[in-house]
Amino acid sequence: MQKVKLTGETKKDLLQKLLKRSTNDYGDYEKTVGEILENVRERGDEALFEYAGRFDGCSLDRESFRVSEAEIEEGVAQVPEALLTVMRRSCENIRKYHEKQLRQSFFATEESGIILGQRITPLKRVGVYVPGGKAVYPSTVLMNITPAIVAGVDEIIMCTPAGKDGRVNPQVLAAASLTGVKKIFKTGGAQAIGAMAFGTELIPKVDKIVGPGNIFVALAKKAVYGHVSIDSVAGPSEIMVLADETANPRFVAADLLSQAEHDEMASAILVTTSEKLADEVAAEIESFLPKLSRREIIEKSLDNYGFLLVAESMEDALDAVNEIASEHLEIVTADPWSVMPKVRNAGAIFLGPYSSEPLGDYFAGPNHVLPTNGTAKFFSPLSVDDFIKKSSVISYSKEALEAVHTGIEEFAKAEELTAHANSIAVRFE
Repeated sequence: MQKVKLTGETKKDLLQKLLKRSTNDYGDYEKTVGEILENVRERGDEALFEYAGRFDGCSLDRESFRVSEAEIEEGVAQVPEALLTVMRRSCENIRKYHEKQLRQSFFATEESGIILGQRITPLKRVGVYVPGGKAVYPSTVLMNITPAIVAGVDEIIMCTPAGKDGRVNPQVLAAASLTGVKKIFKTGGAQAIGAMAFGTELIPKVDKIVGPGNIFVALAKKAVYGHVSIDSVAGPSEIMVLADETANPRFVAADLLSQAEHDEMASAILVTTSEKLADEVAAEIESFLPKLSRREIIEKSLDNYGFLLVAESMEDALDAVNEIASEHLEIVTADPWSVMPKVRNAGAIFLGPYSSEPLGDYFAGPNHVLPTNGTAKFFSPLSVDDFIKKSSVISYSKEALEAVHTGIEEFAKAEELTAHANSIAVRFE
C-alpha cells in the first residue's frame, strides 16, 4: 500500500486514479457485448445454449436450461446444516430490515372537491443476475431477491451460469430456495442480461434487472438500460476506514484486506490522523498476507488502489471521505457516533471496532448492493424503493376546476399551447 500525506493535490490525484476503474473506460469490451446482445435478441434461446457451451463449458437444451425443482432440492441437501442455519438467519434479518422501508400510497382531500395522491405499485417482473464462475455468491441471491419480495414483485426471474456439469452451485440454489424463487435459468454473462432485457421463448422479458457481475455484465446492463430499468452499473468493490489513534491496527488491516480480496481493481483506503496507526496497519497487512488464500489478487489490489492517507486533522480526513464517497465506510474513532453526522457521502457506514464490513455483506440486514466509484454522492443502496413505482393521482370536481380554470388557460396560452388551454375551457362553455 502507498502511504501518502493527505493534501489537496494528493487527494485530486487519488480521485483521478480511482475514477479510472469506472466501467465507462472499457471501450474494448463494448463491441463484444454489443454482438452478444444482438445475437440473443435475434436468435433467443439457441444463442443462449451456444454461449453456455462456449463460455461455461456445458451442454444445455430446452429441457435442461431451467433449473428443475429436483435440482433445487438436491442442491439444498448438499449444503451443510450449519451454513443453512446462518443463511436462514441472514435472510430473516434482510427481510425485517427491508420491511421497515415499505411505503404506503396516500390521498389528501380538500373541501373544495380536490383529491390528490400518490399510488405505489410493485414492479410486475424483475430479473436477478447472480454471478458464477470461480466465486460463489449465495449472499447476492438473498440481498437482491428479498427486497423485491418485500416490495410485492409478482414474478422474479433468476439467471446464473451453470458449471461444466450443467448444474448450478448448491449454495446458490439453497439461497434461492430460502427466498422461494423457483424460476432459475442456467445462463450468465452479457447473454443473460440480453435474455432478460429482450425476452426469449423460455425467459420472459423483465421490467428491471438487478445484480452484480463482471465487466461484460456491467456493460450489458448499461447497454440495455431504456429497454428495461437497472439497479446501477457497479464498479469494483471499495472500502474506506476513517480512524484515529484509538483504532486497533489489526482490526483495521483485516477489514481493508476483506475488500481487497474481491478483485484486482478493488480499492482499500485508510484515512487517519495518526501516522503511527498507518505504519502499524501496514505492518499488520504484511503479517496477514501469507495466511490468505487470495493473496495474489490482494497484493495487486493494494499495489494499485491501496492507500494509507495521513491527514493533518479530522476535518481534512472527513473532507477526503466525502470526496471519495466510498461504497463501504468504517468509522473507527474514539466516538464514531459524533463523527457520523459529518459524513455526507457513503454507501454503507459501519460504526465502531466491532462493526466489521463483512457483517454488512452477509448478515446484519441492510443491503450490500451499494453505490461504487464515487456514485454514493447521488445513489443509494438497493432497497424496496428499487422494486416499486409511483403514480400521481389527481381528481378535481367541477366546482374546484371552475375556481381556477381561467388562470390555467392563461398559463397554457403563455406557453403557446392553445390545445392545452382549450382542454380546460371547453368544460365551461
